[in-house]
Amino acid sequence: MTDKRKHSAQVVDGIEKAPARAMLRAVGFSDDDFKKPQVGIASTWSMVTPCNMHINQLADEACIGADQAGGKGVVFNTITISDGISNGTEGMKYSLVSREVIADSIETVAGCEGFDGLVAIGGCDKNMPGCLIGLARLNRPSVFVYGGTIKPGANHTDIVSVFEAVGQHARGDLSTIAVKQIEETAIPGPGSCGGMYTANTMASAIEALGMSLPGSSAQEAVSSSKIEDCRRAGAAVLALLEQDIKPTDIMTQKAFENAIAVVIALGGSTNAVLHLLAMAHAVDVPLTLDDFVRIGKKVPVLADLRPSGHYMMSELIAVGGIQPLMKMLLDKGLLHGDCLTVTGKTLADNLADVAPYPAEQEIIKGFDNAIKATSHLVILKGNLAPEGAVAKITGKEGLTFTGSARVFHSEEEALAAILKGKVVKGDVIVIRYEGPRGGPGMREMLSPTSAVMGKGLGNDVALITDGRFSGGSHGFVVGHITPEAMDGGPIAIIENGDEITIDAENAVISLNIPDADIQARLAKWQAPPPRYTRGVLAKFAKTVSSASEGAVTDKDL
Repeated sequence: MTDKRKHSAQVVDGIEKAPARAMLRAVGFSDDDFKKPQVGIASTWSMVTPCNMHINQLADEACIGADQAGGKGVVFNTITISDGISNGTEGMKYSLVSREVIADSIETVAGCEGFDGLVAIGGCDKNMPGCLIGLARLNRPSVFVYGGTIKPGANHTDIVSVFEAVGQHARGDLSTIAVKQIEETAIPGPGSCGGMYTANTMASAIEALGMSLPGSSAQEAVSSSKIEDCRRAGAAVLALLEQDIKPTDIMTQKAFENAIAVVIALGGSTNAVLHLLAMAHAVDVPLTLDDFVRIGKKVPVLADLRPSGHYMMSELIAVGGIQPLMKMLLDKGLLHGDCLTVTGKTLADNLADVAPYPAEQEIIKGFDNAIKATSHLVILKGNLAPEGAVAKITGKEGLTFTGSARVFHSEEEALAAILKGKVVKGDVIVIRYEGPRGGPGMREMLSPTSAVMGKGLGNDVALITDGRFSGGSHGFVVGHITPEAMDGGPIAIIENGDEITIDAENAVISLNIPDADIQARLAKWQAPPPRYTRGVLAKFAKTVSSASEGAVTDKDL
């Protein structure tokens, strides 16, 4: 018989553990509770963002589910930050850092308190992969729950509409009053940003990975289905304990390949590359950029979802969510159906009775009518990115771009130049020293990319960076350039006016100057002093790996 209490028993069993039991009685434990498996409920609730403002209620529901299934649920909190609020500011440097803090905190609390299993509930870009990394490190029976997507704002708006309104105002197309009206109505309540941005991308990836219950990624934040999802998750942990199914049994190489395939089909965020690499590292799965290239050659983009498409997640939910899409991919041989999931069944078992999309829906295209025949996540290499870079190319931007470098040493410098009209047609905007070490923190360039779109330059300029992009970014953009500038990568020695070519067809990004000139410039280059020498940002910069390795902080320990 499986020992379902092998962790909690060490904390509460025996006469010598009377002090621990005394402490737990004060938080609601009874005599009977000490005999039950303990299920930690990791809540990312906070009032700093609408993405997470409702998760305390969802955590309570998951606790009820665990209790009703014979366990003892214990709710605890971890942090979250808001990309949408901090984007374009120095505060955004804490965003990717928060992924590591969240993983560390979940590992710390669960490891200390002796929880036998866990539910983690996340609802924003970094706390979802942070939750998965924490669960993977602990390797105890666990289920992830997505907090759910937000409803659309007035006139089909969302947070990216507000960012782009700023650029439209700078171009003179929107009045101050019109911007304020969008600002006041684009975010109607709780839930994660409404397009196929990073939150919905990662929720879908985690479900495809097998670590969420079927349907969890495609539910509105405020809905009866989300409440039921939380209760079922709490109960599912007890079933996983019974079968001794752990994250390492689920998060296999083939499961990560499933996640990549679903992200591609949905036209998901470039951040998925960074986070899936980090999650795979946590379970010692040797996932690399080459896996994205290999899978990207055979999986098409099928979803017409924002930011490059039209529809929002709430509209995809209305026609069936991502389960029918996964069934389509499975039937086409593009998913591994034999992967184990948190239901205790295989992916193929979970999808066996899934009905197809309604015939009249237009959000998910057929394989004969794909939006793009191959992946929109294009891994580029070349003399400008010897270790790789990640482009988000849907085909709507074109497949090649050659232009003149316009170099900036920070996001703020670039944004100011774009809004003041100093960036013109034919420019390749270069934003450097924004990588994991250089920023530090690898900020998202949503403000500059939104300004480009708002200024009407989306088809006329490109933007490259050793930073990264929001899932809401679109246009001809390339991020995750490695080695980053702080590590002396070639992006550090680009000069204004240098010609740069981005070739998505051949997966090459090139600095079009003689190799001898590149080597001469690199020989003269000197690293700037670190921007932070104390605190969490300094620690992150000191320990973080390359973006091409997931920007993890425990690689070489």
